[in-house]
Amino acid sequence: MARSLIRALGACALLLNVAAAAPPDPANPTCPKQLNWSTYREMRFTLDTSNGQRVLRAEGQIDEDVPAKLADALKTNDPVSEIWLRSPGGVARAGNEAGRLIRASGIPTRIPAGWACFSACNFMFMGGPIRFVDDGGMFIVHMFTHLGDKDAVRSELAKGTDQAIGLLGDVEQDSALLATEDNDFLIKMGVSRKLLTDVMYQQKAVATGTADKSTRRCLTSIETVKYNVANAK
Repeated sequence: MARSLIRALGACALLLNVAAAAPPDPANPTCPKQLNWSTYREMRFTLDTSNGQRVLRAEGQIDEDVPAKLADALKTNDPVSEIWLRSPGGVARAGNEAGRLIRASGIPTRIPAGWACFSACNFMFMGGPIRFVDDGGMFIVHMFTHLGDKDAVRSELAKGTDQAIGLLGDVEQDSALLATEDNDFLIKMGVSRKLLTDVMYQQKAVATGTADKSTRRCLTSIETVKYNVANAK
């Protein structure tokens, strides 16, 4: 028994050392260079019972169909003990809707060690009434933007002043609406609104020609607790 415990502790120490030694991203120094947020082009929901629990793994990009797929997965695999997430994000409002569905289900959410949850995935994760970010799990935020498609923006601006003003007006309106929705979501999920004002909205929406190229921020384990992103251990 004692030897088994020693081996387990040694393995944990090794994993922590490996995580600590992971090289940082030069453009986003708060984050490791390699992020395990899945390469699935569409989010997949699969039931994992290997650890003795009924865990629903949610992995991949978030599109408009994710809330409906999640509802189906929860119904098909009921009961589910936890939802584990890793995703590079996707459609913001779909992430919010999926998060509300998770809250209604009452199922805890987790970002396991080595997994990364970014952008719209944050809001799915925050839907859990009980939320775990394991040591080595990455909760990564950014400032949302409607200007990610630079070629489309340039095309609109090239059409002249009226078109440019129209584009900027649409961006301003939708950005205000989304910011309001995000704020309302955090209040309902019991997450500190300072996560938006102190962290998310402090990031650059788009990398520019300045020396600082950072567009995303990886929260530390202390920060996940400070902002009540993680509320359980």
